[in-house]
Amino acid sequence: MIEIDEMPDLVDPLVIAAFEGWNDAADAASSVVDHLMLVWNARVVGAIDPEEFYDFQVNRPLVSTDELGHRQLTWPTTQIAVASPPDLDRDVILIRGIEPNMRWRQFCAELLAACDDLGGELVVTLGALLADTPHTRPIPVTGTATELELVDRLKLEQSTYEGPTGIVGVFQDACVRLDIPAVSYWAAVPHYVAQPPCPKATLALLGQLENLLEVSIPLGDLPEDARAWERGVDELAEEDEDVADYVRSLEETRDTADLPEASGEAIAREFERYLKRRGDEPGAGPA
Repeated sequence: MIEIDEMPDLVDPLVIAAFEGWNDAADAASSVVDHLMLVWNARVVGAIDPEEFYDFQVNRPLVSTDELGHRQLTWPTTQIAVASPPDLDRDVILIRGIEPNMRWRQFCAELLAACDDLGGELVVTLGALLADTPHTRPIPVTGTATELELVDRLKLEQSTYEGPTGIVGVFQDACVRLDIPAVSYWAAVPHYVAQPPCPKATLALLGQLENLLEVSIPLGDLPEDARAWERGVDELAEEDEDVADYVRSLEETRDTADLPEASGEAIAREFERYLKRRGDEPGAGPA
């Protein structure tokens, strides 16, 4: 079992989880939790015992030197952290780790037991996949939920996917079996730029969390990083005529498919988020 260092007294905590590996194209999902841990000043309160779940020939420990010049080993693991975002009326439990190599059901059971000890009431898992989508358009994010009430309230859908799954799918299934409400958001990363990082996809997932939490999340350098990433991919595409033609074909397909979705409701939601963010900026006044 996971031992929590100090059992904090949390308020209506929400769980946000992401795992490196098969579920995390271009590290887009795990980068969200990394970002939240930073901007929300999260503190780690527990970690899973890696000996039970990881093959160290696949996920090797890292050796490094600390500030005093001492050599140290860092073992691959999954950590649990807690945060109290200043603009949110509830606390957050953050899970950041690596997809395990073995004992997946026990892995999920231990994490969810720790979340239950901390009072977690809703689980949000994040993932990213490679897809036929152009880098020049907004990153598509799909959302699913395990309960009809969540599906209706968040305007999501129930998953109809059939096929191989990763630890995010198993974690979601474990939530269903334990009657824990769960939501999952997945970003579609352009498959022709699969190397991490993909700040544009990370930014898209953060946008979904903002909608869910109804709060603005400090974004730091992410917007500029996303623009720089897109400019860099533009330059690479321009150097190869075949790639440029392929990107244009993806753009045409995407634009045609998106026409019916340019609804007034979607535009209003984006504008409302923009105004809210402006209102949170120091010195910002009415537009």
